[in-house]
Amino acid sequence: MNITFRATVVAAAVLLSACGGGGKGITIETELPLPQLTAAQGATLSSCTALSGGGFSFANTSITAASVVAAGTLVNATQPVGEHCLVTGKMNQRVSTVDGQTYAIGFEMRLPKDWNGRFLYQGNGGTDGVVSQANGGFVGGGPLQNALQMGFAVISSDAGHSSAQNPLYGLDPQARLDYGYMAVGTLTPMAKALVKAAYGKGPDRSYIGGTSNGGRHTMVAATRYADQYDGYLALSPGFHLPKAAVAQLYGAQQWATVATTNTNLETGFTQAERTVVANAILARCDALDGVADGIVNDVEGCRTAFDLQRDVPTCTGARDGTCLSAAQKTAVGNVYTGARNSRGEKLYSRWPYDPGLRATGWADWKFRNSVGAARDPVAVAFIFSSPPASTSILSDTLNYALTFNFDTDAPKIFATSGVYAESSWSFMTPPNETRLDTLRQRGAKMLVIHGSSDPVFSVDDTTTWYEAVDAQYEGTAADFVRFYRVPGMGHSRGGPATDQFDAFTALVNWVEKGQAPDRIVASARGAGNTGGVNPEVPSDWAANRTRPLCPHPLVARYTGGDKESAASFACQR
Repeated sequence: MNITFRATVVAAAVLLSACGGGGKGITIETELPLPQLTAAQGATLSSCTALSGGGFSFANTSITAASVVAAGTLVNATQPVGEHCLVTGKMNQRVSTVDGQTYAIGFEMRLPKDWNGRFLYQGNGGTDGVVSQANGGFVGGGPLQNALQMGFAVISSDAGHSSAQNPLYGLDPQARLDYGYMAVGTLTPMAKALVKAAYGKGPDRSYIGGTSNGGRHTMVAATRYADQYDGYLALSPGFHLPKAAVAQLYGAQQWATVATTNTNLETGFTQAERTVVANAILARCDALDGVADGIVNDVEGCRTAFDLQRDVPTCTGARDGTCLSAAQKTAVGNVYTGARNSRGEKLYSRWPYDPGLRATGWADWKFRNSVGAARDPVAVAFIFSSPPASTSILSDTLNYALTFNFDTDAPKIFATSGVYAESSWSFMTPPNETRLDTLRQRGAKMLVIHGSSDPVFSVDDTTTWYEAVDAQYEGTAADFVRFYRVPGMGHSRGGPATDQFDAFTALVNWVEKGQAPDRIVASARGAGNTGGVNPEVPSDWAANRTRPLCPHPLVARYTGGDKESAASFACQR
């Protein structure tokens, strides 16, 4: 593929006095190639322990330990991870003037003995607060090879607060900003300097990636720190997280209208009832891609092919697991249409109907995390609202969720107040999110991958973003950013899906070799999968079924042959 972008050159005015003209500017449109970045070159770790005890210094940084981790100490997908150096530390330690707590940006970095010349910032999920193992293993359900195994130097952080401070770190305005974007900006130059100290040179190529909130970190970096990274890998990105969290509370209120037990929202839409809906979706949409195989590849076609009111049986008597009541259909329809306030104004995206709604992970997010003390209620109350809510809500987050006012409380995610000088919408989302000029013009590349049945961050929201980027660049977005849906996949992994794929290699090959990923082959994690078995792989699928993930707007369509093989599908309109 020839990857080009249009550049406009304005010629100097030419005065044609003989013709009596006053002259005019002539605009010449020409095609210039996007820069092609060179491949990274590896190096060998010179010393590990020398990085501690003053061997490495950086402003406002304390290295707490540096130790060698022997080959085979860590194992991923039954394969040993090679010898590497584990460095731990913290940056910007301080005492808050708001809540009196001590804060710091904690991190760990793992530096392979045999380094491939690449650096990865690993964005972590949820509301952070934990330094996850820096292995780059967040990709594709149960990746058969993580970034550390591939030779990347990887950093992971807690984004500026500890688990003990979670979620009340949201009372501290600086902790909010660190969580939103500043921790990435603070750690990046330090990590690159640490790489240089360890190997005698800085990284040739730098990557950032993550799932969920880590995907949000990645998309924020694509605008705020586009000069720092060459490749961006965002999976199931919650890049509009404050709105998505508000939508979770909206969903909780909808389920509560039909729940038979107030403290168990799943009684409003049981697994048996979700299976009825999933089967109705499959009946209408499964074969739109040319074969009935338990997967809805044609998401857009399904929007018109499936109708909840028409295609799902309506109960004429008591609910018995074979139908939905009229009230249930209203609640489900409201959730899928998207959160609204009392004036009917849109608060978050719509959702596509996908058979993955029968999965356990879908239910966890919709019915439990939407009212739980560790997820959406406390994130909205303390991290995203200005001013924060009273800490008294911690004693009853269910009540907070079910009494949340979408007219008066939802706008607080856009508000500032007192010491909270930056709104959550400002510190959590990518600024100018469709403008990726710096990323594009320096030859960087971006992959975004999202499950069609993600119950917390709508794939439709990500689709809308990608289409806006494509419009911004006049139909040339695919030259530098590509977006892939994973049919059936829930939040980050799981569901009736082929959710195991190697996106790292695809991204590196695009960045460093110019090989655009026209398809990414994904596998099911059936019985015997060494990366971890997905119990929601249907029993009538081959355990190792493969499918192509196609760049939007292309769809994986059956072209004949073994329906268990990706080779039988082509990415087409």
